[in-house]
Amino acid sequence: MRAALEVADIFRAAGPAYRAAHAGHLSLHQLKVMAAIEHCRTAIMGGHVEACTDCGHWRVAYNSCRNRHCPRCQGAAARAWLAEREADLLPVGYFHVVFTLPAEVADIAFHNKALVYDLLFKAASETILTIAADPKHLGARIGITAVLHTWGSAMTHHPHVHMIVPGGGIARDGSRWISSRPAFLLPVKVLGKLFRRLFLTRLIALHAAGRLAFFGALAHLADRRAFLRHLSPVRKKNWVVYAKPPFAGPQAVLAYLSRYTHRVAISNSRLIALDEAGVTLRYKDYRRDGADRQQVMTLATDEFLRRFLLHVLPRGFHRIRHYGLLAGATRKAHLEHARQLLGVAPPPDAAPEEPIDLRPPCPCCGGHMVIIEVFERWRRPRAPPHSTASTGTTAP
Repeated sequence: MRAALEVADIFRAAGPAYRAAHAGHLSLHQLKVMAAIEHCRTAIMGGHVEACTDCGHWRVAYNSCRNRHCPRCQGAAARAWLAEREADLLPVGYFHVVFTLPAEVADIAFHNKALVYDLLFKAASETILTIAADPKHLGARIGITAVLHTWGSAMTHHPHVHMIVPGGGIARDGSRWISSRPAFLLPVKVLGKLFRRLFLTRLIALHAAGRLAFFGALAHLADRRAFLRHLSPVRKKNWVVYAKPPFAGPQAVLAYLSRYTHRVAISNSRLIALDEAGVTLRYKDYRRDGADRQQVMTLATDEFLRRFLLHVLPRGFHRIRHYGLLAGATRKAHLEHARQLLGVAPPPDAAPEEPIDLRPPCPCCGGHMVIIEVFERWRRPRAPPHSTASTGTTAP
């Protein structure tokens, strides 16, 4: 069901003026994201006409933009991704670990998104793989699914990586499965120290190689001494790595992943109103507890658009990555080995013989809808389909 107010509505209402006011300051990729969201599920994208085989009711369904930053397009993408991941789950506890960048480093990341976000992934994954493999801790090879988020609840810039980690791994000699303690995976203070060292060492190396760029208030950081002074406070800080209690079974893991993997900076369900005062939305204030955590704020429309566009990822950047036992071409073999060690049967091949029809049923009688006409981008149906049973509607 379509939300009362969507990000696309705000972009359509205020996008043209915003683009004109910020001409030359928006990247081509940001402009393409704006256009995709504005055009999503409109005649500009083309579509098709569906009719019910029972009662003849018909509706027009416009195509989705499928842009990964579009709130409307993430539901189907998440469902497809989860169907593939369900077979990867092992019958063990799973932990949720979060690696966050300090504000001083997040400022650098804002000007160097591809490089620093990639470094965040690499340093966080290497940290947890290294500590897990240490015989003083778990002494095992583990698997990781990592998801990048770049926002806080108020859409501010807050880069961090969420990791889903099985509670155990394969012994280094491959002979057995080593389980973690029921409510404890790895010591977070040890993780934080190694993460800080790995990240800062490589960030300084990027600066020395001349690969980092700085603009505006951070332009002075191009100088090495200024850059090192800027990082001096974070060398002494504790880099907090947050480990949540384990999930209550594999289905809880899937439920969590369905909410997090394809999330964008703000969902349509959090929008309340768009008026002359700006955009009113719900957000969480994590400094508060209980019911007071849920708050409402109003942003000027231009500020809402600015904050949304902060989180447009570099073109081609992978925001979901897999490491260790779940990495690349070896994933299937590692999972089969893990199941053998755990003494569990492999999951059945649940792939359907025919593609599942995801079209909603007929709203009048619940019957099956079939496509009776396809129309190209920028075109509309030639004419309303003839039907004595009902008039047509446009699909939400």
